[in-house]
Amino acid sequence: MQRPSEPSTSPLPSERLRVGECVVDVPLREIRAPGKRRPLRITPKSMGVLLVLVEQAGRVVSRETLMTEVWPDTLPTNDVVTQAITQLRKAFDDERGNPRYIETIAKNGYRLLAPIEWVYSGGPSASAEVVSSDERWADPTRTTAKYPAIAGADPSEPLAPVPFPASSTPRGTWTSIASVVFAVALLVAGLVTWALVRAPVDEPGSAPVAVSGVMQGLRSDRPYRLITSAPGFELSPALSPDAGLVAYVAIPEGQRGTAIMVQTTEQTQPRQLTRPPEGADDASPAWSPDGRWIAFMRLSEDSCSIRLVTPNARAEHEVGACDRRNPPTFDWTPDSNGLIFGSMSTDQGAAGLRVLNLDSGQWRPVEYPHAPDELDTDPRFSPDGRWIVFVRNAPLGDFWRIPAQGGNAERLSRLRADLRGWDWSPSGRGLLFSAMVDGEYRLFRLDTGTGEARPVGVDDAQAPVAARSRRAIAFVQRRPYFGLYRVQLASGDGPGQVHVVEPLFASSSRDVLPAIAPDGRQLAFVSDRSGSNGLWVGDVKQPDTLRMMGGVRPGTRYAPAWSPDSRRLLATGTDARGRGVVQEVLAASGQVSALPVPDADPLQAQYASDPDHLFVLAASEDGAPQLHLYDRSTRPWQSLGRIDGVSHFEVDAGRNRVLFTRLTEAGLWEVPLDLAASGIKRLSAAEPTADRYRMWTVAHDGEIRYLERLQNCAASLRRIVPEDASSPLCLDQLRRSAVNGFSLGGPRGQTAYMALVDWDGADIGYMELPKETAEVVPGWIK
Repeated sequence: MQRPSEPSTSPLPSERLRVGECVVDVPLREIRAPGKRRPLRITPKSMGVLLVLVEQAGRVVSRETLMTEVWPDTLPTNDVVTQAITQLRKAFDDERGNPRYIETIAKNGYRLLAPIEWVYSGGPSASAEVVSSDERWADPTRTTAKYPAIAGADPSEPLAPVPFPASSTPRGTWTSIASVVFAVALLVAGLVTWALVRAPVDEPGSAPVAVSGVMQGLRSDRPYRLITSAPGFELSPALSPDAGLVAYVAIPEGQRGTAIMVQTTEQTQPRQLTRPPEGADDASPAWSPDGRWIAFMRLSEDSCSIRLVTPNARAEHEVGACDRRNPPTFDWTPDSNGLIFGSMSTDQGAAGLRVLNLDSGQWRPVEYPHAPDELDTDPRFSPDGRWIVFVRNAPLGDFWRIPAQGGNAERLSRLRADLRGWDWSPSGRGLLFSAMVDGEYRLFRLDTGTGEARPVGVDDAQAPVAARSRRAIAFVQRRPYFGLYRVQLASGDGPGQVHVVEPLFASSSRDVLPAIAPDGRQLAFVSDRSGSNGLWVGDVKQPDTLRMMGGVRPGTRYAPAWSPDSRRLLATGTDARGRGVVQEVLAASGQVSALPVPDADPLQAQYASDPDHLFVLAASEDGAPQLHLYDRSTRPWQSLGRIDGVSHFEVDAGRNRVLFTRLTEAGLWEVPLDLAASGIKRLSAAEPTADRYRMWTVAHDGEIRYLERLQNCAASLRRIVPEDASSPLCLDQLRRSAVNGFSLGGPRGQTAYMALVDWDGADIGYMELPKETAEVVPGWIK
């Protein structure tokens, strides 16, 4: 919600309210529905609509009233109200045909059906007070246009430390859930009572526990707050050394490309720092240690450059060039006179770490042992300047370090994790990083001495960054929801024209990695609609056939693969002990068997034309991915061929080839089915780009399609082999696709199956870290 033009004289009764069975956190814009693992964050405008409906609870509110109250001084379309209501229904887990929360009154407006209770937690004297809508919220003159901006406090439930990586399990029945919740509530209530009895009343640092008539006061404040709340995305934060300012990436209002924005680390209005030309995007801000400069990258269709800008935008200039197909990762040197870069592609493979001297413009390689097929990214100097730590061989990445002056590389971790950003902890004794666990990105801390990683209690968090002279961090909080869609493409040359886009197996969860069977009927995908990630299979023409394959814990990097006869599936994931596994599933019966793959960390598996052969992409001991061809008729399996440095592959049995992308560079290659190195041939030098290495697939006719995101189209499809000079096909202008793959069906690939975002948004979180003490809190940051 936008900050009002006049001050409010009547603040909200409380920061939380109960709507039916759901709990609404107004400052965080989160709605927690019963049975959901996580609350759903809604947009500021949707929260504004909800507050108007709460204000008029039980009464019909017209669309005109909603637009006047929530979109003052603007000229929105009717669609904005529809979109807000749709998001609220999804957050409340409501059904339009049988509503329990929001009712649509035809040609009139909307009515809130559920009972309202404000959860008041003001002070000890009022700790048991419940503010009902009738007592404190019935004044029709109090409109949402007068309320304060939705910002401020950021409370939630802290999560207990668990070993890394953790695998979630299905929730069980509603009866079992209620029993567990009741038992935990009794236990916690007992502990709280015991603590209140034993704690001295005036003990320094102690605080009363607030209790409401609706909820027991068992929730602690989150250790962070959100400092942005604009609709859309705020990404890639960079903190000034004193943590007073934060730079980040966003799309300014009225523009198409991303720019670098700057604001204070309170929730204040941002200022646009860079102004990219038409067709360009600015990304990856990094604040210099002396606070004088912000480095960033500017990308366009045909160029890539590294640039510097002052925090007041008075000076900006280019300092180096880069490859747009392989955008580099970089950070500052401790003296603020240079930038250190991760691996960059060359004709001989990936070059190692390099330093760009900003005074002379000269490049200097960092001297350390490095193989051409090793990808070293995201380098950072330690706070004391003694070490350089980097990530080697993502997407199964691990942390390595070398002395700042060069030397042998030392492995710090054995996570083999999908990492999404990292930084040093302020003391320099640990690393704070984001890693995917069960399809969600969470924050962890790695002890550089022991290699142990522990969660820090912040979920849905990416891209953590620490201030250099203050114990504070910023990060991106993001939890997108994807739905499955079928797109019918018209026949003709090239991808064709959109005929129809329709949802499949709709849910309020995250559905990704669709894989259509060769028979064109069965669709397999990964979804957390059961409470944890599972493998689901259904007939696209009979939605009631959808079912989950029990006993399968699929990963979210690579899609399941069908056998040529459409009877079996291969899925990679983890077993009950968290170990990597390839499982074979009989689609008709749901029978699951774990295959004795020799590799400890399988990533992707596909069938060969020979039923005794299987292709497996797996990580080697140092994390480098390798594509193997196995003969599984022997025990143990025999390796018949291998290619190093492969990041993704697809078997095209009809043309006796395997198509693949490489870890260290953009492009597409093919190799015969026997993986003979002499038969490797490059098909495309430009696409797929390194960051979209899974966003391609081969149609039954051998054409290769590529799904990308453009400034004027969120999901754009085009043919890259053979190269198509015609305009790409825009499948959806606003909804982007998931970045882990899509599927094509039909003889000419005329039907596309993909995951499109149903709701997404990203805000910047800010967290002050506690002072260091002699006692180490498990899971916290040193």
